[in-house]
Amino acid sequence: QVQLVESGGGLVQAGGSLRLSCAASGLTLSRIVVGWFRQAPGKEREFVAGINRSGGSSYYADSVKGRFTISRDNAKNTAYLQMNSLKPEDTAVYYCAADRTGLPPRRILGAYDYWGQGTQVTVSS
Repeated sequence: QVQLVESGGGLVQAGGSLRLSCAASGLTLSRIVVGWFRQAPGKEREFVAGINRSGGSSYYADSVKGRFTISRDNAKNTAYLQMNSLKPEDTAVYYCAADRTGLPPRRILGAYDYWGQGTQVTVSS
């Protein structure tokens, strides 16, 4: 059974940092593309960042570029999202997702086969 479990969310002041983790079980992380998405109240889920299987290429939404960094540790079967210079508009539930195709990270929800349960990030002003 495939499971993705996010952790590391919480409440932080604007300008602060958080690091989210996505621990995978039931699959080998090195064989999948990982994406991070987020969903704010009343809004659609949106792409935040994606990383290819080797970790050599990463992609970001314009809204987080330069502030967020996606990474992965295939030996630990875990992916990460380092979030710096957080803004109130970053407040959302953050989800990690797995794409088995091996294609470069895609920004559409339908490309991903497995999803975690999400972790809440709240940024206060």
